[in-house]
Parts: sequence; C-alpha cells; structure tokens
Amino acid sequence: MRLSFFALAAAVLLLGACDDGPTPSTAPPRPQAPAPQVGATTTPSGKIRIALLLPLSGRAAPTGQAMQQAAEMSLFDSGAKDIALAAYDSGETADSAVQAYTKARAEGAALVLGPLFGPSASALAPIVARGGANVISFSNDENAAQPGVWVMGIAAPPQVRRVVDQAVRSGIKRFAALAPRTAYGEQMTRTLESHVAVRGGEVVAAELYDEGADLSAAAKRLAATVKGDGKLAILVPVAPPRLAAALAALSGAGIDSSSVQLIGTGVWDIPGIGADTALRGAWYAAPDPAKRADFERRFIATYGRPPLRLATLAYDAVALAGQLARLKPGGDFTAEAIANPNGWSGVDGVFRFLPDGRTERGLAVIEVQGERGLVVSPAPASFVNTN
Repeated sequence: MRLSFFALAAAVLLLGACDDGPTPSTAPPRPQAPAPQVGATTTPSGKIRIALLLPLSGRAAPTGQAMQQAAEMSLFDSGAKDIALAAYDSGETADSAVQAYTKARAEGAALVLGPLFGPSASALAPIVARGGANVISFSNDENAAQPGVWVMGIAAPPQVRRVVDQAVRSGIKRFAALAPRTAYGEQMTRTLESHVAVRGGEVVAAELYDEGADLSAAAKRLAATVKGDGKLAILVPVAPPRLAAALAALSGAGIDSSSVQLIGTGVWDIPGIGADTALRGAWYAAPDPAKRADFERRFIATYGRPPLRLATLAYDAVALAGQLARLKPGGDFTAEAIANPNGWSGVDGVFRFLPDGRTERGLAVIEVQGERGLVVSPAPASFVNTN
C-alpha cells in the first residue's frame, strides 16, 4: 500500500506540467478566437469578481476539488472581503480551458486563477494578449509561461539549480545523473549540465533509461564512468515507486549511497519519502515544510483529510488576489502589480512573478531523514538583495 500511495502522490505533484493534448510546439495552429465579451467586474455589493479555473470533471477532478477547497479556505482565512470567487470547470483539454475562461470573462472576472495544465494555460495566452484578464495558472511548466500568463507551480529546473548550488557550496565539483528518458528526465539532465558548468563543476556521466526497462544496465554504465577523485553528487529525478528501483540499481552497480551525495527534485517532496534507507542523507529543493505543516493541520481540521500537495497553490493564489484587490479602489490586476519585484509571501514561502511569465521562488534544501526532512539550507525570507 505504501508504494501505491507514493505513486499517487507523485502523479498529483506532476499534474501541473502534464500534457492534456499536443504541446504548443506540435499542435496545429489554433484558430484565433475573438476576445470574449466582458461582464461587470464587480458584484452588486461591490466585490471584485475573481475566477478559479480548475479540472472539476474528468480524471483530475479529485485534484481540482481539493484545490477548490483550499481556495475557499484561503478566502475565509485571509478575510478577503473585497473579492467574490467563482469556480469554473476547465476540464482536461485546452479547448475546455478556453471555454471556461470565456465564460468567466463574460461573467466579469477581473483576474483568472488557473488552469492547472500547461497546454491549457498556453491556449489562453492569445486571448490575454488581445486584452483579456491576466492569468495566474497553477502549472509548473515553464514552457507555458508568457507575458500575462504566469505559471505559479513550483517548476523543476530551479529545484535542480538550488540543490546544485548547495552541493557546490559543500565542496562537491563532480556530478552525474540517472534519469528517465522522458521530457522531464531530459530537461532535468540538461539543467544539471548547464548549471554545473556555470558553477565551475563537471558532469562526468549522464545516463538515461527507457521507462519500464531494467535500470541495471544504465546504472552499471554510470558506475563505470564516475570513477575518480572527489566526492560525487548524483541527480536522480525519479518519483516513487520507480525511485526504489533506481536506488537498487545504483547499489547493485557498486555505488554506495552513503559515499555519494544523492540529489533530487520536488518529486521527492511527499510524505514518507525517507522510508527507503538508501535515500537517507539525500538532498532535494522544495518550499520549507514547516510553513506548509500549519496549513496542512488547518486543512485537516476543516475537511477531515490531508490536502493534496498542489492545494497550497490555490490557497496562495486566492490570498494574492485579495491583496491585489486592496491595492486601490477596484483592485489592481495589471501585469505591473502582479510582477512586483518585492514578491509575495505564502504557504510555500516567498515568490515573485517575472515579466516573462515565469515564477521565482525561495526554496529550501531538505535532507531526507526518516519520516521527517531536515532543512540544511533555509529558504530566503525575502527577495531583498537578490535582484
């Protein structure tokens, strides 16, 4: 049962970057939809209308419903009396997201929170560019980021860069990677190679394996290549339950996890990740778990069950909308207000939106230690002196 839980948790974590159809680079040109009709942006009582686009039907409906609950909890916790939040079913496709966005705008949405999937967020960009309401999506796919369409999800490349920085600061200069031959695995390997070069280190081996294949051959090739002086850090961007097989393959190839520094990404940021003793002492970058713990306790008290990992995104987005609504009469939902260089603070720590649609986050480096993670490098508390 533990493996089944890990598989579900990791799948939910990656939903924000999942494809819901052809990616923008391969999809046929989408017809130019006219800019949607816009209704009154305030309710009769004077509240500003905010739209929440979530997959409330289909295979991702449980995730969408949990995020909607977190959004409603945020509305109550923040005392955001200036906004009226309305949820719309964005489904699983880009077309259904466009339909939800169009309906939300027709009903007066001044700001759109969501959708969850990267291709769905990309599909909204042309409408936003023609004067539509700005979008703060929950995707973590930086390929979907565009001016006016921000990806609020916790993107993976910054996680790799953050943990590499920690390794270099600890004196490690040699790196390797064992990753799946997928878009995600290849992106993480490229990020490792580029950032290690910037930091003056060397990637001495990078082995990709086919999904479903035996990992032992790739692990043996890596083991034969990484021999040399100096401590080695190995990036293993693999989610449970496949992670156990990757660790076993490395051990079987003669790589002792206690003699190398294992590093990973946010796919490890799930409960019980330290159950495999081979992962003890490994590092990954993620928001500080202490801040999230209080949110999780309150969510359980409210709804009687733990929140899914993505729930914090909806919670923070609604709190942000409330702050934007108070900036001036009628609110300020312009790109300039959203991309305030001082950033914002939420359950997942400090974050700020960049003009190109990406999001910069203050991440901690966490060491896997049994059932609890140990923060070995705290997340920054602000973006002061980081511009």
